Amino acid sequence: MTTVAALVPYLGGALAVGGVAVAATRRRELMVRWCVWALGVPLVTAAFWLGPPGIAVLVAVVGVVAVAEFGGLLRLGPVDRAVLGAAIAGLVLTAWLAPGEVLRVAAAGAFAIAGVPLLSGDAEHGLRRLGAGLLGLVWLGALAGLVSSGVLGLVLFVAVSIADIVAYAAGRRLGGPRLSPLSPAKRWSGTLAGAAAGLLTLVVLSSLTWQTAVAVAVGGPLGDLLESMVKRGARAKDAGRWLPGSGGILDRIDSLLVALAVLLVLQ
Repeated sequence: MTTVAALVPYLGGALAVGGVAVAATRRRELMVRWCVWALGVPLVTAAFWLGPPGIAVLVAVVGVVAVAEFGGLLRLGPVDRAVLGAAIAGLVLTAWLAPGEVLRVAAAGAFAIAGVPLLSGDAEHGLRRLGAGLLGLVWLGALAGLVSSGVLGLVLFVAVSIADIVAYAAGRRLGGPRLSPLSPAKRWSGTLAGAAAGLLTLVVLSSLTWQTAVAVAVGGPLGDLLESMVKRGARAKDAGRWLPGSGGILDRIDSLLVALAVLLVLQ
């Protein structure tokens, strides 16, 4: 297992190489995305450097923003979003302060989410609100796993991010059969190339196990498809518009969320 300090040179090198490659393309969209990464990676690294407190604060903020985007996609009202956001933040803080109580807090969050449409007597949209809220709790609640995973969570984030970038580039260049109708732009060629790049990243960072391999190679692409399904159902291109060149926070962590969930189940 590597440490956060040992990851810093790799992250810096990856950003530098990526910057040169992006500059060579002269594509403004890619340059903007690289600038977002150049600002975000040091912030994330610093949070993990601080240990569980830093991770918990960062993840709680990310979770609340993700809830806002998720609620917008699924047309959840302000009360539904507030309860879901509180449930996600509660899970993250519990994973930091009382790890043994995570399941109880998750169950309490599920009851609270169910209570909103039930107590309001919403017969017309109650089932949709309940299903959306529980999906959000399970999907976004995986973020709490970053607190308990520690540096392995950061490694997973790096591996999945590299896999996504390679999958995007290789799929456009190699073409071939589509991965799923949910995401017509994604190809099997890109997915396989991305998985190989993600596994190589795990090897370089001394974190390759069969669990992390499955999380990156299988969980990552499934997470991307899950968000694609949600966005297509909402007829939206991106989960948000506030992150320059990248849409929203959900568009950046979709693969990580399911990869984390897979890793937590397999460990």
